[in-house]
Amino acid sequence: MSTADAMRLLLLSSLWGLSFIFMRVAVPEFGPVPLVLLRMGIGALLLVPLLMSLHYLRLIWQHKGPLLLLGIINHVLPFSLLALATTRLEAGFTSLLNATTPIFTALLGAAFFATPVQRQQYVGLALALLGVYVLSANRLDFALGGDGWFIVAVLGATFCYGIASNYSKTRLGHLPSRVLAAGSSAMSALVLLIPGLLLWPSEPVSPLAWGNALALAALSTTLAFLLYFGLLASAGATATSTVTFLVPVSALMWGYLLLDETLSLQVVVGMVITLLGTAIATRLLRFKPRGALAPPHPPHK
Repeated sequence: MSTADAMRLLLLSSLWGLSFIFMRVAVPEFGPVPLVLLRMGIGALLLVPLLMSLHYLRLIWQHKGPLLLLGIINHVLPFSLLALATTRLEAGFTSLLNATTPIFTALLGAAFFATPVQRQQYVGLALALLGVYVLSANRLDFALGGDGWFIVAVLGATFCYGIASNYSKTRLGHLPSRVLAAGSSAMSALVLLIPGLLLWPSEPVSPLAWGNALALAALSTTLAFLLYFGLLASAGATATSTVTFLVPVSALMWGYLLLDETLSLQVVVGMVITLLGTAIATRLLRFKPRGALAPPHPPHK
């Protein structure tokens, strides 16, 4: 990986780590669905200049159905679930759970998309799930006021990402990255338009919440998408997938610096186990040099 790509990778991980901070600050005033509407609507508008060609517009029209489905499973559902989770869970903790996306990508790929999984990858998957248990075991309280359902919401988001990664790879892999990014974002905004407006907050939203919502859309969505697809093109999928491990570290750092979130020993141990298992599952860490599976796409934040 070149120095320029390494810098872009660090910037991407920082932007996606900050997305959890932006959501945690903005969602209490906007609500999950209106915030995601802003995120995808503004993101789609900022991505429109990439489509100033009849060729790209024709591709979006020809694939409007698959792009709509991709927008729902890769943006609408997971972003809304993550926004809901941040009303209760710390930004760093949420990002660590979200880092399990490759687990669901691999499991769903093996179950429904004929993607082979090697024995050592099963070891990695089991280890990553153990890490999730270490992280959340004492917080799986499903009584009123507990964290259990919010943890399930994050895992539901990662499940959606797992479906979306396999679906886009097998069904939409022939489309240019700008068509995937802009087309799915625009479809997501259309899906969210009516529910987002119906659930729009009745009380005035503070400038702080507006600033975080706009930053979420412009920085952690539009700019992050451009960096991500650019890295895929220049550095390849394997190198780009390392962002999976940098995002939670970034979110934990920003949460500590900006929101005074604490780093407990349980969180640190759970993070190490989860990320180690994910590294094995995605074959970034190998027990032996032979093998053929490419790592799944990392999650979009």
